[in-house]
Amino acid sequence: MSDSRRSLSDVQRTAVRELVRAAPVVDAVAERFAAAGHEIALVGGSVRDALLGRLGTDLDFATSARPEQIEACLRGAVDATWDVGRDFGTIGAQIGEHRLEITTYRSDAYDPDSRKPDVIFGDSLAGDLGRRDFTVNAMAVELPERRFVDLFGGLDDLAAAVLRTPSTPEESFTDDPLRMMRAARFAAQLGFKVAPEVVGAIRAMAGRIEIVSAERVRDELVKLLLADRPRPGLALLVDSGLADRVLPELPALRLERDEHHRHKDVYEHSLIVLEQAIALEDRLPDGGPDLITRLAALLHDIGKPKTRRFAAGGTVTFHHHDTVGAKMARKRLQSLRFSREQVDGVSRLVELHLRFHGYGSGEWTDSAVRRYVRDAGPLLDRLHVLTRADCTTRNAAKAERLRRTYDDLEARIERLAADEELAAMRPDLDGRQIMDILGIAPGPTVGEAYRYLLELRLDEGPLGAERAREDLLAWWADRQH
Repeated sequence: MSDSRRSLSDVQRTAVRELVRAAPVVDAVAERFAAAGHEIALVGGSVRDALLGRLGTDLDFATSARPEQIEACLRGAVDATWDVGRDFGTIGAQIGEHRLEITTYRSDAYDPDSRKPDVIFGDSLAGDLGRRDFTVNAMAVELPERRFVDLFGGLDDLAAAVLRTPSTPEESFTDDPLRMMRAARFAAQLGFKVAPEVVGAIRAMAGRIEIVSAERVRDELVKLLLADRPRPGLALLVDSGLADRVLPELPALRLERDEHHRHKDVYEHSLIVLEQAIALEDRLPDGGPDLITRLAALLHDIGKPKTRRFAAGGTVTFHHHDTVGAKMARKRLQSLRFSREQVDGVSRLVELHLRFHGYGSGEWTDSAVRRYVRDAGPLLDRLHVLTRADCTTRNAAKAERLRRTYDDLEARIERLAADEELAAMRPDLDGRQIMDILGIAPGPTVGEAYRYLLELRLDEGPLGAERAREDLLAWWADRQH
């Protein structure tokens, strides 16, 4: 017990240091609300993160004030306010580098047939904390007194790194089924274990997630994937059966091995590829975390279950799983309401993830290298990361050979780019020049001519305007016969 007390004392001291750092903002807000006769407390993730020594610039408050009263208290004291969360009792504000969310005490509940929570304003901090998702998020610091409030053992659970619910898990997940997704997200973000009774409730109630809107499910999945270590959260989704409802392509990767054990565990392989892609994100121009790359890594082999075939001799094939998987990824991400850019990027990367294997030991011509760059387009850096991450062989010599080969391909791309402005990848003549040379008006023929010159550019590199003009006229003459 003494060790436990020491650890709790340590985190409490850490929390004091973190809160003192944010004190000027916290105190200024607290004084305004107190002067107006309203209760206010720092709550949820802000208190949890302060106890973990990782308090950022986002601060969450709960208050007895209603939204219009919150706005009145903030007026003249903040740099900006926004009310997009007004229907949920939340007013946002900016003070310097700090971003505040101040929410009226509330109690959320789902109608069994509804896809959105009914928001009921409450009148006490205790009631507000009791409706929160997990005990580690149900702690508060009452202001301006800075009195620590922990009604549900959140501090003990924080010290034990475990996720439990303030009420029974069944009650909590009935009130808001999205909390099942949050359990997986926090398992990834915090590295916490999920209490057995919580996991059991998720297994029993996984089907209830279907009343939650696709957008809310997507947002939790995104936060999970952008964590430093997504694997524990993804494993919980799969093992609990929740993934069968929100991302069924992932558990479908757990293919039964053939009796000769001649193909990999595709599910495990995909998680490793995701982890290796995360480790390689520093190769991307903007670094990481990068959602499109991570989604592509996780989903790159989802076409394998549909394309698996057993051949003579016990061999297993997955022909065209790249193109099949690209279509599957597009359909799933669209159903989860991802943006068009994200859907297009992920599905394209899945489609291209095998292309490198045709490179052999460097047999591609310069024309093939140009086409690789052209087909990847703005996704080229992500494709580099995905292709490198897709090597999970335990054969060290084979892994090193693949690494060196891809190094060679990237070096060739850089050389061609330096010599030919490869990134532009346009013909030597533009549409206006084509029309002037051929004496034609805008129309489909201009596009055909443009594509012809682009193919020449890919095959032979930069031609120069004069050579391109000669080839264009020869192409045009052939069309007239």
